[in-house]
Amino acid sequence: MSLVLAARFARREMRGGLRGFRLFLACLALGVAAIAAVGSVRAAIDAGLKREGAALLGGDAELELTYRFATAQELEWMAAQSQAVSEIVEFRSMAVVGEDRALTQIKGIDDAYPLVGQMALAPDIPLADALAEVDGTPGAVMERALIDRLGLELGDTFSLGTKAFRLSARIVNEPDSAASGFALGPRTMVPRSALDGSGLLSAGTLFNSKYRLDLASDAPLADIEAAAETRFEGSGMRWTDARNGAPGIATFVDRLSAFLILVGLSGLAVGGVGVSAAVRSYLARKTEVIATLRALGAVRATIFQTYFLQIGVLSLVGVALGVVIGAMAPLILAPLIEARLPIPASFALYPAPLAEAAIYGLLTALLFTLWPLARSEDVRAATLFRDAWDGARALPAWRYIALTVLIAAVLVGLAGWFNGSWWLTLWTLGGISGALVLLAVTAVLIRILSRRAARIARGRPRLRWALSAISGSGEGAGAVVLSLGLGLSVLAAVGQIDGNLRKAITGNLPDIAPSYFFVDIQKDQMPGYTERLENDSAVSRIESAPMLRGVITQINDQPAQDLAGDHWVLSGDRGVTYAATPGPRTKLTRGEWWPEDYSGTPLISFAAEEAEEMGLNLGDALTINILGRDITGTIVNFQEVDYSGAAMGFILTMNPSALAGAPHSFISTVYAEEDAEAAILRDLAQAYPNITAIRVRDAIDRVSGVLSGLAAATSYGALATLLTGFLVLIGAAAAGTNARTYEAAVLKTLGASRRAIAASFLIRAGLMGLFAGMVALLSGILAGWAVSTFVMETAYTVIWPSALLIIAGGILATVLAGIGFAWRALNARPAQVLRARE
Repeated sequence: MSLVLAARFARREMRGGLRGFRLFLACLALGVAAIAAVGSVRAAIDAGLKREGAALLGGDAELELTYRFATAQELEWMAAQSQAVSEIVEFRSMAVVGEDRALTQIKGIDDAYPLVGQMALAPDIPLADALAEVDGTPGAVMERALIDRLGLELGDTFSLGTKAFRLSARIVNEPDSAASGFALGPRTMVPRSALDGSGLLSAGTLFNSKYRLDLASDAPLADIEAAAETRFEGSGMRWTDARNGAPGIATFVDRLSAFLILVGLSGLAVGGVGVSAAVRSYLARKTEVIATLRALGAVRATIFQTYFLQIGVLSLVGVALGVVIGAMAPLILAPLIEARLPIPASFALYPAPLAEAAIYGLLTALLFTLWPLARSEDVRAATLFRDAWDGARALPAWRYIALTVLIAAVLVGLAGWFNGSWWLTLWTLGGISGALVLLAVTAVLIRILSRRAARIARGRPRLRWALSAISGSGEGAGAVVLSLGLGLSVLAAVGQIDGNLRKAITGNLPDIAPSYFFVDIQKDQMPGYTERLENDSAVSRIESAPMLRGVITQINDQPAQDLAGDHWVLSGDRGVTYAATPGPRTKLTRGEWWPEDYSGTPLISFAAEEAEEMGLNLGDALTINILGRDITGTIVNFQEVDYSGAAMGFILTMNPSALAGAPHSFISTVYAEEDAEAAILRDLAQAYPNITAIRVRDAIDRVSGVLSGLAAATSYGALATLLTGFLVLIGAAAAGTNARTYEAAVLKTLGASRRAIAASFLIRAGLMGLFAGMVALLSGILAGWAVSTFVMETAYTVIWPSALLIIAGGILATVLAGIGFAWRALNARPAQVLRARE
């Protein structure tokens, strides 16, 4: 009966329209729209990857082998399973034109490539014609970046290893480029057969062979995958199929979108502050109505249900608006988004992300409206004779506190479940909660400090008026600091993390990193290679080591992933080396090194940090597949491996006899003066054309470009949060208009000038923006320090330009919002305002 009566009251109350709830709807809709849009884009990319899985992969399935080609028996098995097989080899090398050379990612293809999809070239000629041999020189196609870097024209020749090639076309679209993942150099595509005799595919050199299968339309992919795992067991084979043609990209998109959705939740939290302020302001205006209902016999439950139903309906409207905006925005912007994406996306209405956003919105609305709604129960009939709303207790009844905690727990649980990363969810939402607590405490302290400072600001009337207004309850200092502060906190954290990561990579790293990585150095080339560098006074240090690649398949005779989970060391092949004695910078943390002449069963030195993460101990047995051969060794020591300076480091080192007879090459790092780098590269490339040189500064530039895109995407999410905060700020300024108008009328009556009153308004706005910016900066610095120290494990310093920009942004935002609502107060006539208060 109480609920029926409450519904009747609520319906009548809502006849008055949405006055006072525009901010409520805007905050809720904007937060939900941001989350729904990110989720919709992610769903569109996932759908595009699934729809174009075969085209992205270049076939229905792919078997990848490391540093070897398939045997005749293996090729026979592939042919029996498929309608066609295409063999591809990929590796890095140097493209050389005269004295100029550049790093390139080479793809050697056969006549069957591509099994699926179309290769687009400029000029528009068939790929077979572009790669055809003319006058004994095979053709090649390149990406524009490499053509421009080497200054080539169509028809010019260049060298790969010891062999010459003719540039016949430019690559416009490579259908399976997404499956190749991140590359340090632009693409060069040549015939697979033309690489024979180039010196680039010698035994032990670093390359991957890929075998694409064209399967029947009704072929059972899962069954064929199981058969392949059995047939190639222990060979280090990696399987990919059209169900997920670009797994690296899919994983990256999922993780980035999960983080952006969590950033969107911070926007919802900011909007929640505005929602709470709007509900509180609305109920304050309804105090007399509530008191009248209580005087007429309405019980507490009826009062709570009346306004709960109203707010509930408005929450549904706000969430619905957000869902519609979040669903339509990606559809409208689809052409622009698709033009920027390097992968296909299928834009449509996807119910799952929209439902997720709606759930977040409804739970957030409930979380932030429950307390002000609960306070409506405390209004009594006596309020008709005095204003008792501000004097009501700050905390609601315990049942509402318990319900609030439960809603927050459900929100966190759903976020972790939807995102699939509890670690990321707990860190992000924990940071948001910590920032909210810090901002709430700061808002209280600001009011207290402003009250005390106003007493000693004698002789400075403008400052005293501003401080007195901030210390009062009508100025909305809490809402300003919470909303604007949280938005700025997210932006500050992003700026600090991005700045420190960039500094670690582009600032500090080049000073301590080697000049070059040289790979694919053959054993018989090492004496001449070393002699050239040791006789160069510009070279300060050389580090060389044998280089093999292996896949850890078992730990203590059990599947490795069953014991160590999805640790990154197990996700693919890893660098393996051997050494008779520890290097000069080797630091053992546990165990002892083997004797220099040891020739018994294989022994292993493992990276200490990764071993701890994987739960490894001294005496554990590891099985490593190297070039199709299983080698089982025992861990006898752990060593520190430091990658922070881009120096050479191996997860796994074995005794020399364990890898005796395994074909391999050497890898080397060279530390030299920058002016000498070009001469070193020229001399080594002329003497050993097969060697690949990776210039560290060039690699840093490519990584920095990727980081720029990530930082931009995260910043857009943070800006959405900041926009929500600005809306709340506008709402707080609007809510204080009547108080400022009355204040201006009193001050004018007492002889204050319009300029002095305007100055006090600007001072109070600037001070609140300064307070919000400073607290946001503190939160951002703490968040940046935590992520840099515990997640990225890099040194941390405050990025002051970004920090000062945050403070300036806080001041500017509050001043702009304050000015917008100050003119009415300044232009009001004192007689009319004061007469209305009588």
